[in-house]
Amino acid sequence: MTCPKCKSAMERVRVSTVEVDRCTGCHGIWFDSLEEERLKSAGGAHEVDTGSDSDGRPDATLVNCPRCHTRMIRMVDVDQPEIAFESCKFCYGRFLDPGEFRQLAGAGVDTLLERWRLAGPPPMV
Repeated sequence: MTCPKCKSAMERVRVSTVEVDRCTGCHGIWFDSLEEERLKSAGGAHEVDTGSDSDGRPDATLVNCPRCHTRMIRMVDVDQPEIAFESCKFCYGRFLDPGEFRQLAGAGVDTLLERWRLAGPPPMV
């Protein structure tokens, strides 16, 4: 399989019982359907997502799915809209740029408290 963004080879990475594909070039991660959720539960974000923002995220807005070769759509995470990723509407796979899976997996109470701190207290009703 080749990376949908930089066209480098993808390598298989196994954490617990979950196996995902990571780009050897840009270090982006391809998740087949439901692998992302299973890996979040397994707690393997830091083992799989070894890339960083400085790895140079290729800014490709139109990329094809590495599995079924159809055009993927750009989506954002509901809880963290600053994180955009590519998703295949046919096989339900997702491609996340380096560092994004760690951000998504680390979202929890700390992230919510930080957002609340930055936005200020909710309005009193």
